[in-house]
Amino acid sequence: MKFIIFFIYIPFVYSELHSFMTTYTGIRGQTIAGIPEFSAVTTLDDQQIDYYDSITMELIPKQDWMKEFASKDMWKEDNDIRQYVQLVYKNNIDVLMQRFNQSHGVHTYQRVYGCVWDDKTEVSQGFDLYAYDGKDFISLGVKERRYTESVPQASPTVQKWSDNKAQLGHLKLYYEHECVYWLIYFLKLRKAGFKRRAPEVSLLQKHPSSPVECYATDFYPSGVTITWLKNGVDHNEDVEHGDTLINEDGTFQKSATLYAPLDDWMTNQYVCEVEHMTETIRKILTDNEIKSNNRPTKGYFKPIFCMMGVLIVLVIGAVVWIIKKKKPVGGYNPLSIEDDTYIDKTD
Repeated sequence: MKFIIFFIYIPFVYSELHSFMTTYTGIRGQTIAGIPEFSAVTTLDDQQIDYYDSITMELIPKQDWMKEFASKDMWKEDNDIRQYVQLVYKNNIDVLMQRFNQSHGVHTYQRVYGCVWDDKTEVSQGFDLYAYDGKDFISLGVKERRYTESVPQASPTVQKWSDNKAQLGHLKLYYEHECVYWLIYFLKLRKAGFKRRAPEVSLLQKHPSSPVECYATDFYPSGVTITWLKNGVDHNEDVEHGDTLINEDGTFQKSATLYAPLDDWMTNQYVCEVEHMTETIRKILTDNEIKSNNRPTKGYFKPIFCMMGVLIVLVIGAVVWIIKKKKPVGGYNPLSIEDDTYIDKTD
């Protein structure tokens, strides 16, 4: 069985559509030291806000503005839930190995669940997806209150969960209301944890013949405008504007790349103008102003979807499933640990 080891964070576009997502990953059969058999990650707008694994057995806040919330009684309850789910996942993988007639090898069982919410239209949508060995296993249609299996081996689980009508109704209410409540709650908590920050602006170029990038980072809130001026006039030709991306610490970054030929910007004055709130920052394009080769790294490279700051081993198929199923979904754990249907039960 082949493995892939990867770091955790890739850039995602920040928009008015907010996401709140919890990811559970259980692994059986791996023996690499330091790699947990179970891990759980919660993200807000693709930014990790907490982390738990079977090695530390402790739910850890991953943002400074989450530390106050981590001191509340609910944090202990959330930690207990993850410890319980850890035991359930260990049992579930054993059951699924029997269903798939497997006696050895590395196997993964995953769940991605939560909601997205548009802060302008206030429209929300919930998601609840399961995978085994990197392939679709079960999905919940929240509005229809119906589970759907992707493989025959999922039928016994779908039948069991579908028979529990009360739990289906409870989950529908959770994804349509309670999940959105927590999403908005943590958005406000994050906002309160940040003060206004002006952007740090740099002109970047890999080598003398490369385009010049005007790169703004570490600013908050997210609203920023980057404009290239040529001899004092707005210059839109030969300019490519990047998306606004969120950094690991909750601040933002954006860039605008100038593709003008070298002889052109050597004979004309080009200026990058960055407007943020009421502040305007200007950088004149000169050799002395350009930073070459080493681009700022804070928040610039952020890999895929969960377990930030920690190495994780997954079967290649599991990674493929995550990439394929990557949707802006989210959720937190407000439900009781006695609720066996909500906490993953496969058999």
